[in-house]
Amino acid sequence: MAKTRGSARAVSAPALDSLDFALDRGSPVPLYYQLAQQLEAAIEHGSLAPGNLLGNEVDLSVRLGLSRPTVRQAIQSLVDKGLLVRRRGVGTQVVHSQVKRGLELSSLYDDLEAAGQGPTTRVVRNERVPATADVAAALGVGEGAEVTVLERLRCTHGQPVAILCNYLPASLLDLDTARLESTGLYRMMRTAGITLHSARQSIGARCATAEEAERLDEKEGAALLTMQRTAYDDTGRPVEYGTHIYRASRYAFDFQLLVRP
Repeated sequence: MAKTRGSARAVSAPALDSLDFALDRGSPVPLYYQLAQQLEAAIEHGSLAPGNLLGNEVDLSVRLGLSRPTVRQAIQSLVDKGLLVRRRGVGTQVVHSQVKRGLELSSLYDDLEAAGQGPTTRVVRNERVPATADVAAALGVGEGAEVTVLERLRCTHGQPVAILCNYLPASLLDLDTARLESTGLYRMMRTAGITLHSARQSIGARCATAEEAERLDEKEGAALLTMQRTAYDDTGRPVEYGTHIYRASRYAFDFQLLVRP
């Protein structure tokens, strides 16, 4: 096995062979797409784990009996989805499977931790400010009233996933920056005796600004998912208002829909 830099783990030829790619050359489905779909399935199912190296395009094309442009197109489609990354001096590397989050009142930190995604947090802002009209309306306080604003960059496997901006009534609880970098906001709220009961939430999409793209390691104009949420405690009091943006290449909301009888 070739030596690699850092903690990356090279995937040997036998390991790739064991994935048993079934490419139908007589199918109208392009070969690059068939290969990309099967590589994506291997990543989703854990056969190719985060940190695995796939080797270079020449080796892959010989190993799979495909042309180099076909392999390059398949890899690029997964790079565009955020499942693979090309690292100079290292090669093509598996990043992770896309984070999928159900629509329930939960903390992103807890969801990522439960999914084995290794969440980390960098607190960008933690201070008290006067409430704007929108924030005041969401939290049920007067415009200009003091609220706590918390802005964080959430990452998994060292890669940014989301920018989280949350507002809380200033009197609700003290937010320690060091603790916020090692745990989730909702976990801290529960520890403080706050019982989260329900939330109103809206989900949208837009393109990344230049500043957002730089912070999220995306291209300007890349697709982002947006979320606005107001959370309430068991007395019906609004306790948190959040505006979050997520990389669409790394994150998805998962719905389950039922037919009414």
